Amino acid sequence: MLRIRPTSKTKKKQPLRFTATCGSGLETLVSEEIAVFGGEDIVEGAGAVSWTGNLETGYRACLWSRFASRILLELARFDAPDPDALYLHAGNILWDEHFTVESTFAVHTTLVNAALNHSQFASLRIKDAIVDQFRKRFGKRPDVNAFAPDIRINLHVMGTGASLSLDLSGESLHRRGYRTGGGEAPLKETLAAAIVRLSGWLDRVDREPILLDPMCGGGTLLIEAALMLSDSAPGLLRKTFGFMTWNKHDPQLWERLVQEALDREGRGMPETWPQFIGYDADPKVVAAARKNVIAAGLREMVVIKQRQLARLQSPGPQGCLLTNPPYGERLSEKEAVKYLYRSLGRVFAAHFSGWTLGFFTANPDLAEMTGMNWAERHRLFNGPIKCQLLVGSDNQLTEKATPRWTTTPLEPGAPGVDFANRLIKNCASLLPWAEQEGITCFRIYDGDMPEYNLAIDFYEEWIHVQEYAPPATIEPAKAEERFSLAMQVIRSVFDTPRSRIFIKTRQKQKGAQQYQKKPGPGALYEVREGGGRFLVNFTDYLDTGLFLDHRLTRARLGRLAQGKTFLNLFAYTGSATVYAAIGGATATTTVDVSETYLTRAQANLALNGFGGPLHQMVEADCIDWLKQNRERFGVIFVDPPTFSNARHRKQTFDVQNDHPALLRMTMQHLAKGGVLIFSTNFRKFKLDPALEQEFDLREISDETVPFDFSRNRRIHRCWEIRHPLTPAERRTEEA
Repeated sequence: MLRIRPTSKTKKKQPLRFTATCGSGLETLVSEEIAVFGGEDIVEGAGAVSWTGNLETGYRACLWSRFASRILLELARFDAPDPDALYLHAGNILWDEHFTVESTFAVHTTLVNAALNHSQFASLRIKDAIVDQFRKRFGKRPDVNAFAPDIRINLHVMGTGASLSLDLSGESLHRRGYRTGGGEAPLKETLAAAIVRLSGWLDRVDREPILLDPMCGGGTLLIEAALMLSDSAPGLLRKTFGFMTWNKHDPQLWERLVQEALDREGRGMPETWPQFIGYDADPKVVAAARKNVIAAGLREMVVIKQRQLARLQSPGPQGCLLTNPPYGERLSEKEAVKYLYRSLGRVFAAHFSGWTLGFFTANPDLAEMTGMNWAERHRLFNGPIKCQLLVGSDNQLTEKATPRWTTTPLEPGAPGVDFANRLIKNCASLLPWAEQEGITCFRIYDGDMPEYNLAIDFYEEWIHVQEYAPPATIEPAKAEERFSLAMQVIRSVFDTPRSRIFIKTRQKQKGAQQYQKKPGPGALYEVREGGGRFLVNFTDYLDTGLFLDHRLTRARLGRLAQGKTFLNLFAYTGSATVYAAIGGATATTTVDVSETYLTRAQANLALNGFGGPLHQMVEADCIDWLKQNRERFGVIFVDPPTFSNARHRKQTFDVQNDHPALLRMTMQHLAKGGVLIFSTNFRKFKLDPALEQEFDLREISDETVPFDFSRNRRIHRCWEIRHPLTPAERRTEEA
């Protein structure tokens, strides 16, 4: 009997099964793309979206998907309770239909709650099945190339269910082809595209014609946004895909899809482009971002410049500020990041009214420091890091009013009335002066009366009281009684609750005691001075972190530092560095042996919108650092301790004995034409006269002691030191 074999027309072609892998949180975005590509039976899973369709849907996903990482074509599905089952089922696939013996290949395995517990061994069993089949059928075997294979095979096992797939994408689809830098990008292109999409800016572009990223890194957010707006296929810049070395690759189909994408790109270019603007504090990062922009074909559309957050201004009345600021991996960095967020919120509130803020962060709790009322929250992952994209336009940060202190006299004859009258007398001159000068942190009393041996400072709305230890001739009970009375008077005269008054006892410190932490909760309070903001601690240490007697010195440094590099030695909490940065220093270096102080210094810079590699923090002994370093600086500030025998040093430091060697060493780091400011609080200090023979010195103590310390002009001494002019330079200067 003659049997008629059915023709190919009578065969029903089975649809192909694909899977797109993606970052957690991007599944819905990928599903929406797959539906547009023509996929059917779309199923979302954790980090994956599967669908059925023809080869064209798979190719379209490779070319057009902005959010998927890989596109996998399923070859087989089976049960895999043990490694032998893997070998058996992999051996049933005719691998020469997919690649030749001359091709290289690699197997990648993912296990999810699987009976198998070793991914590398599972990959090895698949590899063995493939090479054994080739060797048996052709007498030769293909080679494995784990780094750049012609064919990538994916094994996925969940429980005992396994699937083997061909990776059509090859390299991950986040590698668009425009990133020129060698380092790993902190923000993958696929995630950046998702941030742009979820921010909603593309739907608001007509009324928000500016997209600004003030911390743009490699420019990824801006580039992805521009590619989306111009309807440019993200895969057009790639030279290779995994399917290009696949035996069943359809070149004609692929060429048709590429031509279609090129046509769409030509039609999709908007007549009027919005502004794409990126800034970053790191000049090297800016250079790399510009290269990325050029490689993406967006040289005329995306502008990247170097700029600190502190200098950020709105380029127009409406737009979207979209950014992925630093996360802060170490504890010290997180402290700085917290205050960087506050700085961003303050800048946004001050200069970006009418704008939308899109804020991608791994620290959503710290994001509250921006003062924003977030209208939307999208949960995403940056690799393994849980993140959120926060979107809003309403910022509640407002500039707090300058506190207006008033005084209330005591009744005549009341206990402590003489002390109260002295406070009132001091305030009669100091309060109008402070208001006129815009000063909110200043000293109002400094041991003016022997029986009330205190230093009292205003820090915005807080009062900081330092009790000088009484002499041995005063009975402890009497001293305690006077101090208790003084505190009652302070609260009454200034009508201030106990919660806003902080008390410390100042006495002569010995050795390491001068730096020991005091018991306390460690809260930091933000205060203002000279156009900057500073964090002060009223509880943990004897000093708050902001030396009020150096107010004029800091201002002087800020003026001198404009356009110059700045070095801050024995930097403490870096307040002088902040002044230099605000004043326009091109770069700053802050050196201190204390990690705690440097953490605060970095936070102070961040609070004012400064950071990045141009503002270096160096944890080192200053003298050791001076010996090892060879840099020169335009302005240097040296404010060493009076005495130190810190644990890290084998010998003590005494400012009177050691200042000549310290200053000579530091002057070797001062650039020609530069200036060094040297300051000391040692009351009995005498400058070595030999230094006046070597350098151009000028004492500026009278110019740097503020009005609120004028009752005690010995609070510090200060000098400007320069390299002497050569005879020729002196003649030029005189001319």
